[in-house]
Amino acid sequence: MVEKEKPLEWIGGSHRDLMALPTGVRQFFGYALSLAQAGDQHDAAKVLKGFGCAGVLEVVEHDAGGTYRAVYTVKFEEVVFVLHCFQKKSKRGTTTPKEDMDIIRARLKVAEALAKELRNEKTGR
Repeated sequence: MVEKEKPLEWIGGSHRDLMALPTGVRQFFGYALSLAQAGDQHDAAKVLKGFGCAGVLEVVEHDAGGTYRAVYTVKFEEVVFVLHCFQKKSKRGTTTPKEDMDIIRARLKVAEALAKELRNEKTGR
């Protein structure tokens, strides 16, 4: 039996940020997010360090313009939340810059509150 596809919700400016990325990168991230909605995971998706087992994943794509990341969470059964899309500009290897990690943490809190609201609406509380 095929699971129902989860809706995709954009937190903060994540959708605007995605749309500012190169076309090929957008298409790659779009495909990875569609797999997440279907309950699957792209081969390039990996758990983002620093969030324990919160179901926070990142997909990394490279093109001539640089390295790009899309961060999303599948922690909630109601919806897939896109937390952040950005070009990695850190000069320190593969480490995600603190500024971007702070954005992801803040948006994850927003996603948690929205998921709780959705659950309450569903149960009629």
